[in-house]
Amino acid sequence: MTAPVLARTFPSPALEAEVAGGLVAVEALLRSSVKSDYAFVTETSRHLVEAGGKRFRPLLVLLAAHLADPAAPGVVPAAVVVELTHLATLYHDDVMDEAELRRGAVSANSRWGNTIAILTGDFLFAKASDILADLGPECVRIQARTFERLVSGQIRETTGPDVGTDPIEHYLRVLSDKTGSLIGTSCRFGAMLSGADEATVEILTRYGERFGVAFQLSDDLLDVASTSAESGKTPGTDLREGVRTLPVLYALRDGDAALRDALDADLVDDVAVAHALGLLRGSGAMRDARAVMEHWANDARQTLHPLPPSAAKDALEALCDYVMARTG
Repeated sequence: MTAPVLARTFPSPALEAEVAGGLVAVEALLRSSVKSDYAFVTETSRHLVEAGGKRFRPLLVLLAAHLADPAAPGVVPAAVVVELTHLATLYHDDVMDEAELRRGAVSANSRWGNTIAILTGDFLFAKASDILADLGPECVRIQARTFERLVSGQIRETTGPDVGTDPIEHYLRVLSDKTGSLIGTSCRFGAMLSGADEATVEILTRYGERFGVAFQLSDDLLDVASTSAESGKTPGTDLREGVRTLPVLYALRDGDAALRDALDADLVDDVAVAHALGLLRGSGAMRDARAVMEHWANDARQTLHPLPPSAAKDALEALCDYVMARTG
């Protein structure tokens, strides 16, 4: 997925080539970082690395670094740290969700069991911490606070909204912690470690948080609106797993009785899921959810306004357009 993102969002061919070269360096360090003296641990740790992925968080580290010195020595290691952290959370998420597939491959928990999947995630967190130690205590502190938010967001999602809490507000808070926090840290690391001034670092962090929420909301919309050929995923995956994403929350709050009944049904067979998807696609809930996604994407774009013109700024703005365009 990273290559199409590069092709669609880089107004500058020179910047595209530089970032692509940086991603090659990130991939090499990522693969070497998951090696262990124990061959089995290397195998389990490489499982999701080799399954591919967008590498979106490393991409944002590299882009943010181009607002100062992209060749600074800490930039590529920081990009590997955020990807290792992301991968580790996927191992743990798949255990909690009892997922059978991840990135088109058999999930680690399905292949080796829950215990091995959890421990592999822990191993990747340890590897990320080892790299962080060389980047300085401030990076360690930022990572610790990011990890706290990741865990808090997961707990919020697991326990659900408190009595009297708006489910939509609760869901957006979960996304801010689970997705926005690490993407915000990706941008912070890139700007900070490349030598950008404090104001630029704060702008990039705010951008990343808002862009991260927009990106996750666009995934929510794609899960409903896209076909398998368009997204590479099975439509209605969230419905099957009982995940109430933003379109579903709007439908349950504002939708007609037939739609609410379809969403409250036991969505385990293809017929029931297809029926619910058909009603949801034609509902106002999709329009409302898309408006929220566009708000977060536009907020991210506006956050960048104080920065001087540059190819990197153009690319970051274009990513916001990409997120909105991918959902039609």
